[in-house]
Amino acid sequence: MSEATAAARPPEPDFSAITTEELIAYRDAENHFRASGAARTILGEPAPGTAIDWQEIALPGRDLPVRVYRPASAGDAATGARTDLPLVVHVHGGGFVGTAVQCDWTNSHLAVRLPALVVSVEHRLLAPDSPLANAAEDGWAVLDHVLRHAERWGVDPARTAVFGESCGALISALTAVRAREAGLELKAQVLVNPAVDVTATMFDYVSITEYAYSPTPVLPQLRLFQRLAVPPGADARAVSPLYVDDLSGLAPALVVVPTQDAVADHGRRYAERLREAGTPVRLSEYPGAKHAFLAMPGVEPQAEAAQAEIVQFLRTALAK
Repeated sequence: MSEATAAARPPEPDFSAITTEELIAYRDAENHFRASGAARTILGEPAPGTAIDWQEIALPGRDLPVRVYRPASAGDAATGARTDLPLVVHVHGGGFVGTAVQCDWTNSHLAVRLPALVVSVEHRLLAPDSPLANAAEDGWAVLDHVLRHAERWGVDPARTAVFGESCGALISALTAVRAREAGLELKAQVLVNPAVDVTATMFDYVSITEYAYSPTPVLPQLRLFQRLAVPPGADARAVSPLYVDDLSGLAPALVVVPTQDAVADHGRRYAERLREAGTPVRLSEYPGAKHAFLAMPGVEPQAEAAQAEIVQFLRTALAK
């Protein structure tokens, strides 16, 4: 079988009527495409000078994969090379589909340009038997594990940030709150096109109405996302950063909002709430950019500008 055939992108299903079996089959095929060489024309090439590999974090009862990006010049912490890199824990977007590989372009550039160790969480994806609480727990577990073993990973635990995109930004926002509650001081949080409300008010925003079916029919995906994220009877507020009672004392935030995005108002409202609580926040809007623009430099011209802004924000926040 040729690479082109093996990496063919699956047709998008009818998300309003998809079965569990169809969801799993679509997820597997789509993630296979995103991890393929064929997807690089959309997702971009990794930065030269980056060492990228998969590792597994041993947790009680399971192993959690992470994709690790390290400046090649820094060597491997296990060899006794550099051990003082700042740490960025990243969470990819997608919700019920997605893989850390789709963010190789952004994360490899972060690793080289900051420089930093970037650890991207291959979290449990949403499914009827795997709600958003599982993915949120994975985001926290990776941060907690790496910091408890900072010397082994070669990082300076005093210079740590979280970074996420879309559903990953939701997870990163929850991680920032949990870090504060645990007495852990993060230096920064970067939230790109965040979906931060999975309660009954998730769709009560002007941007949802305006971009529900343009430039792509995203509303059925968002409705599926909400159904999978919060099982019947669960407290949606527990996984909706927008409804956290106290947003004070959190890490300074950069909230990146592409304007042609159904959840653009989620990001705007969350930035308002952070500001009202006294948490330093910068809201940065990219006019005309679409939802997953940061992960698609091959087709989204503003991806490079957003990446540069994120690098500069983190470089300042993580400086010694």
